[in-house]
Amino acid sequence: MKSIEEISGQTRLVGFYANPARHSLSPKMHNLSFSKLGIDAVYLAFEVTKEALPTQIQAIRNMQMLGVNLSMPHKVAALDYVDELSPAAKIIGAINTIVNHEGKLIGHNTDGIGFIASLAENQIDIIGQTMTIIGAGGAATAMITQAALDGVKQIYVLNRPSAHFKTYQEKIQAIMQATNCPIELISLEDQPLVYQAVNKSQLLVNATSVGMYPNVDELPIDKEVLRADLPVYDAIYHPRETKLLKVAAAKGALTINGLGMLLHQGAAAFKLWTNQEMPVDYVKEHLF
Repeated sequence: MKSIEEISGQTRLVGFYANPARHSLSPKMHNLSFSKLGIDAVYLAFEVTKEALPTQIQAIRNMQMLGVNLSMPHKVAALDYVDELSPAAKIIGAINTIVNHEGKLIGHNTDGIGFIASLAENQIDIIGQTMTIIGAGGAATAMITQAALDGVKQIYVLNRPSAHFKTYQEKIQAIMQATNCPIELISLEDQPLVYQAVNKSQLLVNATSVGMYPNVDELPIDKEVLRADLPVYDAIYHPRETKLLKVAAAKGALTINGLGMLLHQGAAAFKLWTNQEMPVDYVKEHLF
């Protein structure tokens, strides 16, 4: 990473906008990559409130930043302040990356790209297959959209009944229309349908916060649906092994945590800003 002596008047800035933001692994990941490739840039985390978001996005132009990453609670609100959206971002309705293209701010969502790349890294080919995903929030929507765009045959989405259930149904309908992939939203309380969906699937994904600290002893789904030939992917990476992954591994299933998704969504953003490939193996060696 850059020393004080290496920072000059030519050094470009990349940011991470979130609240909270200090916990993020992204600054180390990107600064390792800039240093390894000799790119004159630095990546810093900024805790940005909802009220400050419009001003801070304008700062990307004013300070001629390469761009920023966005996390909660800004992925949807930021849509109003960019000039253009990538095709996937339009479908998803949320962005996690902004690229400054000569003053024009373009919003992207690389979460789904990171998810698919992480599967490939673990020799899981879900294209042409059926998957079940638990959750219908922002991260889940990105994963569903990318899987549908890439050619997954069928997607079942499991979510608890809530005030947002109708909104989720509408979003899923929009993704279906944009991708021609059959997607079915099922209540987690409808156990017969949940079991049917998982039994038909070649991959089970948790895209909820269930199992994250401090609720590490919780499961997002009945453990009886798990089986040895069903790979289980959990987007959580803290803890590295959630209870869901422990239970699945005990049944003999292949298990994957969210570190790969974090790394590969970052690699996709890195390429958008720099037009260079992130040195993924180098970053893994030093970060994980």
